[in-house]
Parts: sequence; C-alpha cells; structure tokens
Amino acid sequence: MPDLELVVPTAEDMRKLGRELAGVVAAGDLVLLTGDLGAGKTTLTQGIGDGLGVRGTIASPTFVIARVHRSAAGGPPLVHVDAYRLGGWDELEDLDLEASLDDAVTVVEWGTGIAEGLADRRLEIEIVRTHGGEPGEGSEDRMVRVRAIRRDLPRLASAVAE
Repeated sequence: MPDLELVVPTAEDMRKLGRELAGVVAAGDLVLLTGDLGAGKTTLTQGIGDGLGVRGTIASPTFVIARVHRSAAGGPPLVHVDAYRLGGWDELEDLDLEASLDDAVTVVEWGTGIAEGLADRRLEIEIVRTHGGEPGEGSEDRMVRVRAIRRDLPRLASAVAE
C-alpha cells in the first residue's frame, strides 16, 4: 500500500514533483523508480537534480549504467543509475554504489527487485500511465505512488500537497 498517491498531469508537473522531492531527500537517501518505458522516471530524476542544484544534463543512463552529477550549490551529488540492463545484484554491486551511498542522493531507475539491498531506508516510487497508450497518445496523466521504507513521509506529503 503506497504512503502517497497523486496524479501528475504533464512532464513539467513530473519535474516539479522531482524538485519537491529534492527538498525532502538528503545525502544517504535511496530512491527506487519503477514504471514502463516512457513513464517519466528520467523526467522525475531531472526534477530531483534541478532541485538539488546539480551540474550537467540529466539523461537516461541506460548505456552508461550510472552517472554522478556533482552539486553546484554545495549540496549532495546525485547518483543516477539505470538498472534495466543489469542481470541482478552481482552486476549492481560491481558498480560500487556503496562507496558513495552515504554522501549522495542515489536514484535507481528499474531498481525494484535488484537495488533494495543498497539501503534499508528508501523511497520506492512507481509511475503508471493512467490512460494507457504509448507516449504521445492521449493523456499524459501519470499515477505516482510513493512508498517509504523505514523513512518518515510527513515532510514529503506536505511538500507534494503544496
């Protein structure tokens, strides 16, 4: 059962949600993103990066697997990982994410079922198209479900509601 559910109507609203999430997460936080291709995982991560004030363009790291975006504002870096092509925990462990986990906000796309072992305390975010179809067909609405694992969500719930 999610701790928070909301409808996100546009890509810009998804980025806004990411910026709001950036105000809630801190160094050491793990965020796992789940959703179909084109659901908005990278768009949400762009908003988180914007809110954290990180450098560089945030794009899907599908082929490079992981990117580190340093903060231009003195905050924590953003480690952006795409686990889509990883075969399991052993391949994820080879990335040595544990070395930066305590000092960065780590976002793992396609991380469910693979990356939970990185941290006991995490946010699991599922993004679902509410009206089906491929991107560009009909509504852009997304249902975003946030589940907090060993983490307090009141700050997040109030940030998203504003």
